[in-house]
Amino acid sequence: MPDLLIHSMSEFSDIILDGLAIAKAEHVVEIGAEYGGMSTMLANYALEQGGRLTSIDPLPKPEFLDWVGGADHVTHIGKPSLAAFDEIADADAWLIDGDHNWFTVYHELKAIDALCERDGKPLLAFLHDVAWPSGRRDMYYAPDMIPEAARHPHDFDGGALPGHGSLVRGRGFRGMGHFAWALHEGGPKNGVKTAVEDFIAERNEAGRELAYAEVPAVFGLGVLFDLDAPWSNALADLVIPYHENRLIASLEANRLANYLTVLDFQDRNAA
Repeated sequence: MPDLLIHSMSEFSDIILDGLAIAKAEHVVEIGAEYGGMSTMLANYALEQGGRLTSIDPLPKPEFLDWVGGADHVTHIGKPSLAAFDEIADADAWLIDGDHNWFTVYHELKAIDALCERDGKPLLAFLHDVAWPSGRRDMYYAPDMIPEAARHPHDFDGGALPGHGSLVRGRGFRGMGHFAWALHEGGPKNGVKTAVEDFIAERNEAGRELAYAEVPAVFGLGVLFDLDAPWSNALADLVIPYHENRLIASLEANRLANYLTVLDFQDRNAA
């Protein structure tokens, strides 16, 4: 059976690449490469701009490593994101698609904000997985890397289902031992969107206002940027038609329902 799960950030490539062009971004940093599907698009964009791509991923797939060796304008940093920021300077835009949990994303945004302030750059970040299932529930590839105080009770076998706050045994979207979900959905410091909201609240309280738009498809794309950036109005014009669009959200709910039904069929056949 072909892979039925559409999950790549590359599905948003038109919005992301148009946004980068509006911001005239030259140095783009991505967190999370996996197979390099989005990386190749970003690299082509950077080459056209006379710029460069920095890709942060401690364990990308071999396909990415084979490709990146032949791209002179692409730098790969093989470290977890929170250990890699010391090697980054003068970044114009960021794509965040690494570990999908509150602690990692919140501290990624804090570090990115500090680098932007240091280098005199407005903040522009595109974040994946801001909607279900990771929007309000932490996912851990390596739970031991998350400080105990910030790590929710979790499970590698339970499945996530829309409308179920607790994990479900033998059903739903699950990691099959490859990743863990927090046992419960919602609450403080839980999930990617919660991390984004907490970061925005802190920035706005400090008088440095941010704009945020969310495309409710393919697990959710968040677009976060400084309101006082010279290109903010043009970027807002690009993303506002997609922001919390009810038709797109309905299509996403239907997509997830169909995919989860396929998982149920597979589970019954396996049993």
